[in-house]
Amino acid sequence: MARTKRKTNPVIPAAEAPAQVQKQYRAAAYARLSVEDSGKPGADTIEGQKNLLLRFIEDDPTLTLYGLFCDNGRTGTDFDRPQFEKMMEEVRKGHIDCIVVKDLSRFGRNYKEAGNYLERIFPFLGVRFIAVNDGFDTLTAQRGADGYLVPLKNLINEVYSKDISRKSGSALAAKQKNGDFIGAWAPYGYRKQPDNPHKLEPDEATAPVVRQIFRWALEGHGPNFIRRRLEEQKVPCPTWWNRERGFRNVRTKWEKKDPVNGRYMWDFSVIKDILMNPVYTGAIASQKKDYRFKIGTIGEKKPQDWIVVEERHEPIVDRKSFDIVQDKLKSRQRSRQTGEISLFAGLLKCGECGKSLTIRYTNDKHPKQIYSCKTYNAYGKQHCTQ
Repeated sequence: MARTKRKTNPVIPAAEAPAQVQKQYRAAAYARLSVEDSGKPGADTIEGQKNLLLRFIEDDPTLTLYGLFCDNGRTGTDFDRPQFEKMMEEVRKGHIDCIVVKDLSRFGRNYKEAGNYLERIFPFLGVRFIAVNDGFDTLTAQRGADGYLVPLKNLINEVYSKDISRKSGSALAAKQKNGDFIGAWAPYGYRKQPDNPHKLEPDEATAPVVRQIFRWALEGHGPNFIRRRLEEQKVPCPTWWNRERGFRNVRTKWEKKDPVNGRYMWDFSVIKDILMNPVYTGAIASQKKDYRFKIGTIGEKKPQDWIVVEERHEPIVDRKSFDIVQDKLKSRQRSRQTGEISLFAGLLKCGECGKSLTIRYTNDKHPKQIYSCKTYNAYGKQHCTQ
């Protein structure tokens, strides 16, 4: 058979691959500042962060701005921040799949929690994360067996935050031991001196109320009796005074329910705090709360553990009267049967309203001792449960 010539098929050029379509991300710009925006030129302000993030998102063709979220005056050592929570809620709804921050420290200074978000939560939710000034983008970042190579940066941020907390705490402790007043606003009954905000002077509008509270206490009346008398006489509560003078814009739960008469509603705990505060004898008491870095306040310290500096300003109540009131308050904590102070006095709190639980007896044929909520005892079941 004659040998036929093999046919060679010409090489057909492959069609050009279509250009890869870039995914479009719905981006949230997140800004955070630990202290209120000072507005100083060159400072790391909220406005500066906003402008940086908005420009970055506008210049990146893969990003579309979904929303801007700002936490001003919020610490980075935890993630309990209103705007951050709001942003994460939008993420869970599927409205956001990219988060852009100025740098890792603006996102958070807690090494473990920040790492948890980057390594677990964001990958699980399909969220791209970008830290502009750190040049970090989870879309392109190098990822090893142990995750993204950014833990050292987060650790440095946390150590820096802890160092700042320690230094500022030392400075405040020095002022406290010197007897300087360092609170944001003066205690009820006092005001800051105009020429020295670290000194207090009696407030002619509220000091008479404090004196009357102590007079009632000296007569043997407890905080609940005093609360009822103040409400009957329509005396505005401390929160109302602070807001009226522009110190803070906070409304009490009573004002929210009754805007007209709510300002005359006093809390049991407020009156008890007034009766126990040595500031009314002319002393400055500091370090009342037990604070832990990254956790915050974890409880109240006992009065014997406070830092108290005597004779720092004009007293509203003399020391002898104050001491008598303290003895009366302690006697009200004692059991009617044994005369001893309860082992759990001041420690047990209501799981709903957070107020302390007090001992009371049931109305059974054979009465039993139970712990009951102070709010429930004072205001009834419409405010809390027993």
